[in-house]
Amino acid sequence: MASTTTDDSEEVTYDLSPVLKVYKSGRIKRLAGTAILPPGLDPETNVESKDIVISEEHKISARLFIPKNTYTYPQKLPLLFYTHGGAFCIETLFSPNYHNLLNKVVSVVTIVYGKPKKLLAESRTMSLSLRLSKANVVAVSVHYRRAPEHPVHIGHEDSWCALKWVASHRRCNIASYLGIRVGTKGLLGVKLKGVVLVHPFFWGEELFGCETNRPDQAKKIHNLWRFACPSESGSDDPIINPIKDPKLGKLACERLLLCVAEKDLVRDRGLYYKELLEKNGWFGVAEVVETKDEDHVFHLFKPNCENALVLIDQIVSFLKQD
Repeated sequence: MASTTTDDSEEVTYDLSPVLKVYKSGRIKRLAGTAILPPGLDPETNVESKDIVISEEHKISARLFIPKNTYTYPQKLPLLFYTHGGAFCIETLFSPNYHNLLNKVVSVVTIVYGKPKKLLAESRTMSLSLRLSKANVVAVSVHYRRAPEHPVHIGHEDSWCALKWVASHRRCNIASYLGIRVGTKGLLGVKLKGVVLVHPFFWGEELFGCETNRPDQAKKIHNLWRFACPSESGSDDPIINPIKDPKLGKLACERLLLCVAEKDLVRDRGLYYKELLEKNGWFGVAEVVETKDEDHVFHLFKPNCENALVLIDQIVSFLKQD
Protein backbone atom coordinates (compact mmCIF):
# COMPACT_ATOMS: atom_id res chain seq x y z
CA MET A 1 0.00 0.00 0.00
CA ALA A 2 1.54 3.32 -1.06
CA SER A 3 2.74 5.69 1.64
CA THR A 4 1.22 9.14 1.88
CA THR A 5 1.84 12.11 4.13
CA THR A 6 -0.40 14.06 6.45
CA ASP A 7 -0.71 17.84 6.61
CA ASP A 8 1.94 17.90 9.32
CA SER A 9 4.29 15.87 7.07
CA GLU A 10 4.12 12.71 9.21
CA GLU A 11 4.40 9.74 6.89
CA VAL A 12 1.48 7.30 6.72
CA THR A 13 2.53 3.70 6.15
CA TYR A 14 -0.96 2.16 6.18
CA ASP A 15 -4.07 4.10 5.20
CA LEU A 16 -7.07 1.94 6.05
CA SER A 17 -9.66 4.70 5.92
CA PRO A 18 -12.35 4.98 7.15
CA VAL A 19 -11.15 2.65 9.94
CA LEU A 20 -7.64 3.79 10.89
CA LYS A 21 -4.25 5.07 9.79
CA VAL A 22 -0.83 3.88 10.91
CA TYR A 23 2.12 6.25 10.78
CA LYS A 24 5.78 5.48 10.22
CA SER A 25 6.47 6.45 13.84
CA GLY A 26 4.18 3.62 14.92
CA ARG A 27 1.38 5.95 15.97
CA ILE A 28 -2.10 4.62 15.27
CA LYS A 29 -4.97 6.98 14.58
CA ARG A 30 -8.44 5.46 14.77
CA LEU A 31 -10.83 7.33 12.52
CA ALA A 32 -14.05 5.98 14.02
CA GLY A 33 -15.37 4.35 17.17
CA THR A 34 -13.47 6.54 19.63
CA ALA A 35 -16.38 8.14 21.50
CA ILE A 36 -17.14 6.80 24.99
CA LEU A 37 -19.97 6.92 27.49
CA PRO A 38 -19.57 6.41 31.26
CA PRO A 39 -21.60 3.79 33.14
CA GLY A 40 -24.56 4.73 35.29
CA LEU A 41 -28.35 4.74 35.42
CA ASP A 42 -30.01 5.39 32.08
CA PRO A 43 -33.28 7.15 32.97
CA GLU A 44 -34.85 6.38 29.60
CA THR A 45 -34.52 2.60 29.91
CA ASN A 46 -34.19 2.24 33.69
CA VAL A 47 -31.05 0.15 33.23
CA GLU A 48 -28.06 0.47 35.56
CA SER A 49 -24.57 -0.13 34.16
CA LYS A 50 -21.33 -0.67 36.04
CA ASP A 51 -17.73 -1.25 34.93
CA ILE A 52 -15.63 -4.09 36.32
CA VAL A 53 -12.04 -5.27 35.81
CA ILE A 54 -11.60 -8.90 34.81
CA SER A 55 -7.83 -8.91 34.28
CA GLU A 56 -5.59 -5.98 35.18
CA GLU A 57 -2.62 -7.75 33.63
CA HIS A 58 -4.26 -8.11 30.22
CA LYS A 59 -6.45 -5.01 30.53
CA ILE A 60 -9.68 -6.95 30.09
CA SER A 61 -12.75 -5.22 31.44
CA ALA A 62 -16.51 -5.50 31.16
CA ARG A 63 -19.62 -3.43 31.62
CA LEU A 64 -22.63 -4.91 33.40
CA PHE A 65 -26.16 -3.89 32.39
CA ILE A 66 -28.75 -4.66 35.06
CA PRO A 67 -32.52 -4.00 34.92
CA LYS A 68 -33.31 -1.65 37.79
CA ASN A 69 -36.31 -3.69 38.95
CA THR A 70 -34.03 -6.57 39.95
CA TYR A 71 -32.96 -4.50 42.94
CA THR A 72 -36.55 -4.21 44.15
CA TYR A 73 -37.63 -7.71 43.18
CA PRO A 74 -34.57 -10.00 43.38
CA GLN A 75 -34.65 -12.76 40.78
CA LYS A 76 -32.36 -14.99 38.79
CA LEU A 77 -32.09 -13.79 35.21
CA PRO A 78 -30.45 -15.26 32.11
CA LEU A 79 -27.17 -13.64 31.14
CA LEU A 80 -26.40 -12.10 27.76
CA PHE A 81 -22.66 -12.12 27.03
CA TYR A 82 -21.99 -9.48 24.38
CA THR A 83 -18.90 -8.84 22.24
CA HIS A 84 -18.86 -5.63 20.24
CA GLY A 85 -17.94 -5.28 16.58
CA GLY A 86 -15.60 -2.87 14.84
CA ALA A 87 -13.55 -4.88 12.33
CA PHE A 88 -11.36 -6.08 15.23
CA CYS A 89 -9.68 -2.64 15.22
CA ILE A 90 -12.10 0.06 16.38
CA GLU A 91 -14.96 0.58 18.84
CA THR A 92 -15.08 -0.47 22.49
CA LEU A 93 -17.72 -1.49 24.99
CA PHE A 94 -17.73 2.17 26.08
CA SER A 95 -18.97 3.28 22.65
CA PRO A 96 -22.34 5.10 22.66
CA ASN A 97 -23.46 2.77 19.86
CA TYR A 98 -23.08 -0.40 21.92
CA HIS A 99 -23.86 1.12 25.31
CA ASN A 100 -27.21 2.45 24.09
CA LEU A 101 -28.00 -0.76 22.24
CA LEU A 102 -27.59 -2.89 25.36
CA ASN A 103 -29.60 -0.44 27.44
CA LYS A 104 -32.45 -0.99 25.00
CA VAL A 105 -32.15 -4.77 24.97
CA VAL A 106 -32.06 -5.01 28.77
CA SER A 107 -34.70 -2.28 29.18
CA VAL A 108 -37.44 -2.79 31.78
CA VAL A 109 -39.73 -0.09 30.41
CA THR A 110 -41.38 0.66 27.11
CA ILE A 111 -39.34 3.22 25.20
CA VAL A 112 -41.22 5.74 23.09
CA TYR A 113 -39.67 7.44 20.07
CA GLY A 114 -41.53 10.07 18.08
CA LYS A 115 -45.28 10.58 18.01
CA PRO A 116 -47.70 7.66 18.15
CA LYS A 117 -49.64 6.73 15.09
CA LYS A 118 -53.23 5.51 15.20
CA LEU A 119 -53.55 2.86 17.90
CA LEU A 120 -56.14 0.09 17.78
CA ALA A 121 -56.65 -2.61 20.38
CA GLU A 122 -54.72 -5.75 19.37
CA SER A 123 -53.90 -4.08 16.06
CA ARG A 124 -50.60 -4.41 14.20
CA THR A 125 -50.94 -0.83 12.94
CA MET A 126 -49.22 0.46 16.08
CA SER A 127 -46.10 2.44 15.25
CA LEU A 128 -43.10 0.14 15.45
CA SER A 129 -41.19 3.02 17.03
CA LEU A 130 -43.31 2.56 20.15
CA ARG A 131 -42.53 -1.09 20.73
CA LEU A 132 -39.49 -2.20 22.63
CA SER A 133 -40.14 -4.99 25.09
CA LYS A 134 -37.69 -6.03 27.77
CA ALA A 135 -35.55 -9.11 27.30
CA ASN A 136 -35.44 -9.79 31.05
CA VAL A 137 -31.71 -10.49 31.04
CA VAL A 138 -28.55 -9.17 32.62
CA ALA A 139 -25.96 -8.21 29.99
CA VAL A 140 -22.17 -8.31 30.19
CA SER A 141 -20.30 -6.44 27.47
CA VAL A 142 -16.59 -7.23 27.23
CA HIS A 143 -13.66 -4.99 26.29
CA TYR A 144 -10.99 -7.03 24.53
CA ARG A 145 -7.59 -6.01 23.18
CA ARG A 146 -7.75 -4.91 19.55
CA ALA A 147 -5.64 -5.03 16.43
CA PRO A 148 -3.23 -3.79 15.26
CA GLU A 149 -1.61 -3.37 18.68
CA HIS A 150 -2.49 -7.01 19.40
CA PRO A 151 -3.13 -9.97 17.07
CA VAL A 152 -6.81 -10.67 16.38
CA HIS A 153 -6.48 -14.02 18.15
CA ILE A 154 -5.73 -12.13 21.40
CA GLY A 155 -9.13 -10.45 21.28
CA HIS A 156 -10.79 -13.84 20.98
CA GLU A 157 -8.78 -15.21 23.90
CA ASP A 158 -9.68 -12.14 25.98
CA SER A 159 -13.36 -12.78 25.28
CA TRP A 160 -12.95 -16.42 26.30
CA CYS A 161 -11.24 -15.30 29.51
CA ALA A 162 -14.13 -12.93 30.23
CA LEU A 163 -16.70 -15.65 29.58
CA LYS A 164 -14.93 -17.97 32.03
CA TRP A 165 -14.88 -15.14 34.56
CA VAL A 166 -18.63 -14.71 34.15
CA ALA A 167 -19.13 -18.45 34.64
CA SER A 168 -17.08 -18.42 37.84
CA HIS A 169 -19.13 -15.48 39.18
CA ARG A 170 -22.52 -16.79 38.12
CA ARG A 171 -23.79 -16.54 41.62
CA CYS A 172 -23.22 -12.81 41.98
CA ASN A 173 -17.87 -13.06 14.76
CA ILE A 174 -16.33 -13.58 18.28
CA ALA A 175 -19.69 -14.93 19.42
CA SER A 176 -19.36 -17.84 16.98
CA TYR A 177 -15.82 -18.56 18.24
CA LEU A 178 -16.94 -18.55 21.87
CA GLY A 179 -19.86 -20.85 21.15
CA ILE A 180 -17.54 -23.36 19.49
CA ARG A 181 -15.02 -22.99 22.34
CA VAL A 182 -17.71 -23.90 24.87
CA GLY A 183 -18.60 -26.90 22.71
CA THR A 184 -15.02 -28.19 22.63
CA LYS A 185 -13.78 -27.25 26.11
CA GLY A 186 -16.97 -26.87 28.15
CA LEU A 187 -17.79 -24.18 30.68
CA LEU A 188 -18.37 -25.39 34.22
CA GLY A 189 -21.76 -24.48 35.63
CA VAL A 190 -23.02 -22.68 32.53
CA LYS A 191 -25.39 -23.85 29.82
CA LEU A 192 -25.15 -21.90 26.60
CA LYS A 193 -28.76 -21.60 25.45
CA GLY A 194 -28.32 -19.47 22.35
CA VAL A 195 -26.02 -17.37 20.20
CA VAL A 196 -27.00 -14.21 18.33
CA LEU A 197 -24.87 -13.18 15.35
CA VAL A 198 -25.70 -9.69 14.10
CA HIS A 199 -24.16 -9.01 10.68
CA PRO A 200 -21.19 -11.34 11.33
CA PHE A 201 -17.91 -10.26 9.76
CA PHE A 202 -16.93 -13.49 8.01
CA TRP A 203 -14.45 -13.39 5.15
CA GLY A 204 -12.20 -15.56 2.94
CA GLU A 205 -9.44 -15.45 0.33
CA GLU A 206 -11.84 -16.16 -2.54
CA LEU A 207 -14.70 -13.75 -3.24
CA PHE A 208 -18.09 -15.20 -2.41
CA GLY A 209 -21.64 -14.35 -3.46
CA CYS A 210 -22.41 -10.64 -3.73
CA GLU A 211 -18.74 -9.78 -3.08
CA THR A 212 -17.98 -10.55 -6.73
CA ASN A 213 -20.11 -7.57 -7.75
CA ARG A 214 -18.29 -5.15 -5.42
CA PRO A 215 -14.57 -5.88 -5.92
CA ASP A 216 -13.34 -2.46 -4.74
CA GLN A 217 -15.11 -2.72 -1.40
CA ALA A 218 -14.03 -6.35 -1.07
CA LYS A 219 -10.40 -5.32 -1.61
CA LYS A 220 -10.60 -2.84 1.28
CA ILE A 221 -11.86 -5.55 3.63
CA HIS A 222 -9.19 -7.95 2.40
CA ASN A 223 -6.46 -5.36 3.06
CA LEU A 224 -7.88 -4.58 6.50
CA TRP A 225 -7.88 -8.23 7.51
CA ARG A 226 -4.38 -8.80 6.14
CA PHE A 227 -3.20 -5.89 8.25
CA ALA A 228 -5.10 -6.88 11.40
CA CYS A 229 -4.08 -10.54 11.20
CA PRO A 230 -0.98 -11.05 9.02
CA SER A 231 -0.94 -14.83 9.42
CA GLU A 232 0.05 -17.35 6.78
CA SER A 233 -3.57 -18.39 6.35
CA GLY A 234 -4.63 -14.81 5.66
CA SER A 235 -8.37 -14.41 5.18
CA ASP A 236 -8.80 -18.17 5.38
CA ASP A 237 -7.95 -18.18 9.08
CA PRO A 238 -10.75 -20.18 10.79
CA ILE A 239 -11.40 -17.23 13.08
CA ILE A 240 -12.81 -15.26 10.17
CA ASN A 241 -13.59 -17.98 7.62
CA PRO A 242 -15.85 -20.68 9.12
CA ILE A 243 -15.48 -22.74 5.94
CA LYS A 244 -11.98 -23.56 7.18
CA ASP A 245 -13.00 -24.36 10.77
CA PRO A 246 -13.04 -28.14 11.42
CA LYS A 247 -14.71 -27.59 14.80
CA LEU A 248 -17.69 -25.64 13.47
CA GLY A 249 -20.18 -28.42 14.19
CA LYS A 250 -19.31 -28.30 17.89
CA LEU A 251 -21.12 -25.00 18.42
CA ALA A 252 -22.49 -25.56 21.92
CA CYS A 253 -25.77 -23.65 21.81
CA GLU A 254 -29.20 -25.13 21.17
CA ARG A 255 -30.44 -22.13 19.17
CA LEU A 256 -28.89 -19.57 16.85
CA LEU A 257 -30.28 -16.26 15.65
CA LEU A 258 -28.49 -15.12 12.51
CA CYS A 259 -29.16 -11.51 11.48
CA VAL A 260 -28.14 -10.19 8.06
CA ALA A 261 -28.82 -7.01 6.09
CA GLU A 262 -29.79 -7.07 2.43
CA LYS A 263 -27.20 -4.51 1.27
CA ASP A 264 -24.35 -5.78 3.46
CA LEU A 265 -21.28 -6.95 1.56
CA VAL A 266 -20.90 -9.92 3.94
CA ARG A 267 -24.59 -10.89 3.79
CA ASP A 268 -24.09 -14.03 1.68
CA ARG A 269 -21.33 -15.33 3.94
CA GLY A 270 -23.64 -14.85 6.90
CA LEU A 271 -26.39 -16.85 5.22
CA TYR A 272 -23.92 -19.56 4.22
CA TYR A 273 -22.89 -19.93 7.86
CA LYS A 274 -26.24 -21.59 8.62
CA GLU A 275 -25.71 -24.05 5.77
CA LEU A 276 -22.19 -24.79 7.00
CA LEU A 277 -23.44 -25.57 10.50
CA GLU A 278 -25.92 -28.08 9.13
CA LYS A 279 -23.26 -29.69 6.92
CA ASN A 280 -20.92 -30.03 9.90
CA GLY A 281 -23.43 -31.84 12.09
CA TRP A 282 -24.56 -29.06 14.43
CA PHE A 283 -27.49 -30.27 16.49
CA GLY A 284 -29.29 -26.95 17.07
CA VAL A 285 -31.96 -24.86 15.40
CA ALA A 286 -31.01 -21.74 13.42
CA GLU A 287 -33.32 -18.81 12.74
CA VAL A 288 -32.44 -16.26 10.06
CA VAL A 289 -33.58 -12.64 10.10
CA GLU A 290 -32.86 -10.51 7.04
CA THR A 291 -33.53 -6.78 7.05
CA LYS A 292 -34.42 -5.41 3.63
CA ASP A 293 -32.94 -2.20 2.19
CA GLU A 294 -30.31 -1.88 4.95
CA ASP A 295 -26.52 -2.14 5.13
CA HIS A 296 -23.99 -3.44 7.66
CA VAL A 297 -24.80 -2.59 11.33
CA PHE A 298 -27.43 -0.06 10.26
CA HIS A 299 -29.06 -0.42 13.69
CA LEU A 300 -26.03 1.25 15.27
CA PHE A 301 -25.94 4.20 12.89
CA LYS A 302 -29.73 4.66 12.71
CA PRO A 303 -30.84 3.34 16.12
CA ASN A 304 -34.28 4.98 16.06
CA CYS A 305 -35.37 3.98 12.58
CA GLU A 306 -38.21 1.46 12.32
CA ASN A 307 -36.00 -1.29 10.88
CA ALA A 308 -33.57 -0.94 13.79
CA LEU A 309 -36.35 -1.16 16.36
CA VAL A 310 -37.82 -4.18 14.59
CA LEU A 311 -34.39 -5.87 14.65
CA ILE A 312 -33.97 -5.19 18.37
CA ASP A 313 -37.47 -6.51 18.97
CA GLN A 314 -36.56 -9.71 17.10
CA ILE A 315 -33.40 -10.12 19.17
CA VAL A 316 -35.34 -9.54 22.38
CA SER A 317 -37.95 -12.13 21.35
CA PHE A 318 -35.17 -14.64 20.74
CA LEU A 319 -33.62 -13.95 24.14
CA LYS A 320 -36.96 -14.41 25.88
CA GLN A 321 -37.48 -17.92 24.51
CA ASP A 322 -37.06 -20.77 26.97
